[in-house]
Amino acid sequence: MALVNEHLMKLPDNYLFTDIAKKVNSFRVTHPKADIIHLGIGDVTRPIPEACAQAMKAAVDDLTRPETFHGYGPEQGYDFLIEAILRNDYAQRGISLSPSEIFISDGAKSDTGNIGDILRHDNSIGVTDPIYPAYIDSNVSCGRAGILGTNHQWSNVVYMPCIPENNFIPELPTQRVDIIYLCYPNNPTGSVLSKNELKKWVHYALANDTLILFDAAYEAYIRQPDIPHSIYEIKGAKKVAIEIRSFSKTAGFTGVRCGYTVIPKEVTAATLTGERISLNKLWSKRQNTKFNGASYIAQRGAAAIYTPEGKEQVKAMTDYYMDNARLMKRYLDGTGLKVSGGENAPYLWVKAPKGFTSWQFFEHLLYEAHVVSTPGVGFGPNGEGYIRLTAFGERKQCEEGMRRICQYL
Repeated sequence: MALVNEHLMKLPDNYLFTDIAKKVNSFRVTHPKADIIHLGIGDVTRPIPEACAQAMKAAVDDLTRPETFHGYGPEQGYDFLIEAILRNDYAQRGISLSPSEIFISDGAKSDTGNIGDILRHDNSIGVTDPIYPAYIDSNVSCGRAGILGTNHQWSNVVYMPCIPENNFIPELPTQRVDIIYLCYPNNPTGSVLSKNELKKWVHYALANDTLILFDAAYEAYIRQPDIPHSIYEIKGAKKVAIEIRSFSKTAGFTGVRCGYTVIPKEVTAATLTGERISLNKLWSKRQNTKFNGASYIAQRGAAAIYTPEGKEQVKAMTDYYMDNARLMKRYLDGTGLKVSGGENAPYLWVKAPKGFTSWQFFEHLLYEAHVVSTPGVGFGPNGEGYIRLTAFGERKQCEEGMRRICQYL
C-alpha cells in the first residue's frame, strides 16, 4: 500500500489565512450590508505596468506564429530576462554575477519552499520570530523542523526574537545553525537591516559554515539610500548566501507568477563525508528534473520591468503603496498605538491595545470597524499581541480603513 508523508500531517489544519477567510466570510453572512475593507492579506490592487502588459500581449502574438512560436523554454529562464536582471538589479550596484547563477521561477514562494529539496532533512534551521509562515511550514513538511512543542516552537528550529527591545532586529544565534532564513525588508514587521547589520550575518555565516537563504522580495520598497537591496552588496556573501526575489510586489505580478533565485557558484554545502558540493549545480539539476520553467509570456512581461517605461511605471506603483503606508502610519501614530514598519516596506506592525491578544484585536477591528487585518501570532510566538496591516489597498480604502480604526479604538 502507498504510505503518506507523515511530516506533512504535522502541519496545523488551521492555516492562518484560511482562518482569516473563514472569520470574514462568517461575518459577511451575518452582516450582509457591511462594507468590509481588506488591509490584511498582502495581495496587490494596482494593475500591472502598461509596459509589461504590452510585452505580454506581444508574447502571446509570438505564440500564434510558426516563426516566433516558443514551446518548452530553458528551465533556468530565457537569456533576455536573465541579462536584464544582471544589468539592472546587480551590475548597477557593483555586483558581478554570471548568467548561469540566475534561475527564473514562477515566484519566490515556490523557490523558498523548494530550495529545501537540495539540502539534507537533518539540517538545523534558524528563523526570525515573527516570520513568514511558509519558511517553517516547508521545513515541517520534509521533517527538518522536528517536533512541535507546547510552546508552539519546533524542536529543530532556532528562533531569533524580533521584539521592541531590539527594534525588531534579531540578534545573532548563540549557537551554530546550518541554515538561516532572513527576509529584508521584513514581512511581517516592516523592519530593514543596515549594511553594518547585514555584515554581521554574513560574517556569522562565514565563521560557522552556515547557509543564508535571503528573501529580498520587497527590496523595491526600500527608500533609505544606505539600506542594502541585495545581500551580495556585502563582501563574502557570495560564498554563503542564496538570494530569492519576486516580481509579485515589485510589479503586481501576484497573478502572473514570475520571480528568480540567485545561487552563486561559490556557494557550497557538504556531504556526510565532507565533500563540498556546488549548490548552483545541484539546484540546476533539481530544476531540470522537476520544473519546466516559467512561461514565455510571464518572462517577457518581467523583462519589460527593466525598460525605461517599465522602470518609471514600477516606481509609480511602489511609490503609490508607500504613500499608502505613510498615510496609514500617520493615522495610527495619532491613536497612541505603537507602530513599526511602513518606511521601507509596505507592512505596518501594530501593537494591540493593552489586554488584547492578536486574534481579539483582529476580531475587534472586524466586528466594530469592518476592517480586516492579520493576527500577528500567525507569524510566530513573538507575534502575539500584534496585527499586521498592508499598504497594498486602494488609497481611498486605506484612508477609510484608518478612519474607522481610529474611531473604534
